[in-house]
Amino acid sequence: MPGSMVIIKLGDCMFGKDKKKKSGITNSEKSSNANKTKELGKSIEDNIDLVNSIFSNDETLIVRRFQNKFLKTAKCCIFYFEGMIDYEVVNESVIKPVLDNNLSQYISDNNLLEELQNKVLANNYVRAKKNINNVVDALVRGETVFFLDGYDEALIIKINGWKKRAVSEPESERVVRGPREGFIESVETNLVLIRRRIKTPEFKTKFREIGERTRTKVCICYIDDIVSKSILSELERRLDEINIDGILDSGYIQELIRDEPFSFFETVGYSERPDVVVSRLLEGRIAIIVDGSPAVLTVPFILLEHAQSNEDYYNNYILATFNRLIRTTATISSMTIPAVYLAVVTYHQEMLPTPVLLSLSASRQGVPFPTSLSFFIMLLIFDVLRETGARMPLSTGQAINIVGALVLGEAAINAKLVSAPVVVITALSGILTLLNSRLLTPIIFLRFFLLLAASVLGLYGVIFGFMIIILHLASMRSFGVPYLLGVTRIMHHDGQDAWIRAPWWTMTLRPKIIAARNLVRETVGKNRRR
Repeated sequence: MPGSMVIIKLGDCMFGKDKKKKSGITNSEKSSNANKTKELGKSIEDNIDLVNSIFSNDETLIVRRFQNKFLKTAKCCIFYFEGMIDYEVVNESVIKPVLDNNLSQYISDNNLLEELQNKVLANNYVRAKKNINNVVDALVRGETVFFLDGYDEALIIKINGWKKRAVSEPESERVVRGPREGFIESVETNLVLIRRRIKTPEFKTKFREIGERTRTKVCICYIDDIVSKSILSELERRLDEINIDGILDSGYIQELIRDEPFSFFETVGYSERPDVVVSRLLEGRIAIIVDGSPAVLTVPFILLEHAQSNEDYYNNYILATFNRLIRTTATISSMTIPAVYLAVVTYHQEMLPTPVLLSLSASRQGVPFPTSLSFFIMLLIFDVLRETGARMPLSTGQAINIVGALVLGEAAINAKLVSAPVVVITALSGILTLLNSRLLTPIIFLRFFLLLAASVLGLYGVIFGFMIIILHLASMRSFGVPYLLGVTRIMHHDGQDAWIRAPWWTMTLRPKIIAARNLVRETVGKNRRR
């Protein structure tokens, strides 16, 4: 049929196009690949043409030619991308010294490029490269490339100068007491924030570039005499196996290297606070800094870290222990309260005192939906309001959360769509969720899971559902470390920083599995209290 013929022809054309694209035989790709295999020549004009051909049709690439009028052999050219360098530094450290009228008096032209590199260019990072690939890499990283006529080498000068966000307190991790500094999108700045706190030569860094197109700089940080070498090797292996077009945030890597990829619970931690990352490094963990992201990843990551806060270590240990217990209780309650209420009022009414049972029955008069369906609807509406408030501007989002919850809750009760106790339980569960926002994903989905179990089997369903969750957590590992480390085994030092925060003079050891190579955290001051 004609229609079929058209479809077949279109399919053949599309297949041929894909095949051609995959084989890499387009004219532009041929030209690009050919250029990248070339070495630099001695003619400055040929080198300029080569770079221009690689970055053809890119109007942000700037070419600046200049020549010393008293030294004719000093015919130079620099390449850089507009907006990625500090123009004043380029003028003062590169162009102005080369154009100096007295240049010919204190350098020789036997090896002019080396003379310029060592005696003229006022920059602490100047490297000579011959391959065009090195030139291209330097340009796309925001560095300046210097060509000199008569030489087959280019000087790579690091004069980055793009705009960066100032160091400020992270919005998602505000504290009452503690440092106010937070990571930004620059990997160099983030490294400085960590180095200022770890003043030891044992602090090591390893760099990688991940992403075929973005070539994002990734830095692995650890303390060499504390870290587990097996965990470090496993992390490096997983990072080396990543094959992706681009990395735009640390969340990409967090998902690609995690254990249990289909679990609701994260096995790779993150923080925007340098003090939090440093405290984890001191326990033997490894930090992963991704250029362009203020969230620094840490591995291994265990469940108890969700209940811990950096303020726990700055406040009195008694208050810190009380707050930690509140956070833990709130997390468990936010998942189980709706399911327990549903199970009791649906299957186990005999557990309630008669006045309470009569009051709940009166509140359900005229409500057409069963309690289970009412919970599913109200919890879903609460999550919609929460997500809407998070995506709106700060002032508008707060108004939407408050007005939306009040108006919708009151309207639902007056319209007899849901009972008042369902609205109260939903609001309580939602408020408890906010006490530990890092566990938002597992809380939301496991709350619905327990509700479903309670609607089928009552309290037995809640118990069985909770047992399934515990068994799942017990089977999880984060880079070989049990996810429930410190929860199931409270012996010696294992329980000192788990459910409670013990005094500093008693926390003398690091976690055994994570930092077995250097277990002792503190030896001075153990007998401080008598």
